[in-house]
Amino acid sequence: MSDPPASFYFDLCSPEAYLAAERILQLLPGPAEWRPVLARELPGEEHPDGFRRREREESFRIEITRRAGELGLQPVRWPEPFPFDSTLAMRVATYAKSIGRSVPFAQAAFRQAFAGGHSLADSDHVLIAAAACEMHPAAVLGGTRLRSVERELSLATARAARAGVIDVPAVQVGEAVFRGERAVEDAAEHMSASSPVGQA
Repeated sequence: MSDPPASFYFDLCSPEAYLAAERILQLLPGPAEWRPVLARELPGEEHPDGFRRREREESFRIEITRRAGELGLQPVRWPEPFPFDSTLAMRVATYAKSIGRSVPFAQAAFRQAFAGGHSLADSDHVLIAAAACEMHPAAVLGGTRLRSVERELSLATARAARAGVIDVPAVQVGEAVFRGERAVEDAAEHMSASSPVGQA
């Protein structure tokens, strides 16, 4: 079985990754593997464009809210605090990936955070998202305590950095890495242009 032609890197604390997650399934001309990573451990954490480093947080929030409206999404409700510590949520995302539920969990968790306005540093909100995709709370909490899950999240983040991912969201197609809020559109254009049909 061949690898998916694209990889989608995300951290559940990123509103830009939320916007990307809401449209990636519709826009990419092929499947993508959803890869949970810790944004704070990527090189872009020190990049001036990283959302935690933005000097004008209010203008950033306004822009995210505007884009959500353009995309026809629910109005953005900002969790408090923002940004929140996503460590627990990303361990659950890693556990969900191991049982084949990374996409539904990530979608439910993103919506808890940025449509519901709930901090995913709170385990209750993480468990609500997990329950939405039929993940049992006891299994979820047990999964977050597994050293293998913690190790896989760390390794996935390191692999992403080596591949050239400096922040999230990012979409990798082959060796090309597209990042930022328009990463999905840019990756879709690249995939279409690289396909036999696109080259015809």
